[in-house]
Amino acid sequence: MDRGGNAPPGPPSLRPGRRARPGTRPGARRPVKERPSQRQVLLAGSAVTYELQRARRRSIGLTVGERGLVVRAPAWTTVGTIEAALQDKAVWVLRKLHQMQEHARRQQAARIVWADGGQLPWQGGVLTLRCDGLRRAPLLSGEQLHTGLPPDSPASALRTRVLAWFQREARAHFAQQVQRFAPRLQVQPARVLLTSAATRWGSASAQGSIRLNWRLMHLRPELIDYVVVHELAHLREMNHSLRFWAIVEQLVPQHRQLRRELRGVCTPLWD
Repeated sequence: MDRGGNAPPGPPSLRPGRRARPGTRPGARRPVKERPSQRQVLLAGSAVTYELQRARRRSIGLTVGERGLVVRAPAWTTVGTIEAALQDKAVWVLRKLHQMQEHARRQQAARIVWADGGQLPWQGGVLTLRCDGLRRAPLLSGEQLHTGLPPDSPASALRTRVLAWFQREARAHFAQQVQRFAPRLQVQPARVLLTSAATRWGSASAQGSIRLNWRLMHLRPELIDYVVVHELAHLREMNHSLRFWAIVEQLVPQHRQLRRELRGVCTPLWD
């Protein structure tokens, strides 16, 4: 998320005889491209490293993600102005950095061990991986997934086989739930596709296709159903207006609680 800061004072005037390029404000200096630089600032007693990117924009933008804190600022903005903006947003920056660190910690704790006896989160529960013989395809039995591979199989082979099974099951489950909910919403998607997007559970296009993240199969069924209904509802309202949420609420009255729960979900790493 970009956080806009206050616009800095105007830059020095152009030298005599130099004309501004079309589309630039009077007196504006032609931006000089700079490579992103790593800097550090003290926020509320904590040393925070950030990446500074110079960009064509009017205000300072802050984002916190997997790369940490990234600041995008106009070329003429001084470092002093940038760090003053960071001081103004210090509480927000530190909170977001803490959330990202906690998310990374939880992901590491949830990392799948690709070996016999490894744990695989599945529809809100856990499956135990079993490498107990040769079989063409994995077999789900209760809370165990018999992979059909011998015990001495390399982790890469086990991961490849389980991933293929996982995505195949996701595709079948999503198709079933779309068939269940679409008629009740009076829509019919043109296509239902899997996605591996890192930051989105699903999406819908104006052409009538919906995409659902196969990692949803880690989550409990109520969360999966909410995402399916959410994307199907977009085929009627391509926005998040009050009308859109009214459509979702017809089938998922508890969508607000589920949406909050999704924000805190941490799916395991598959590497």
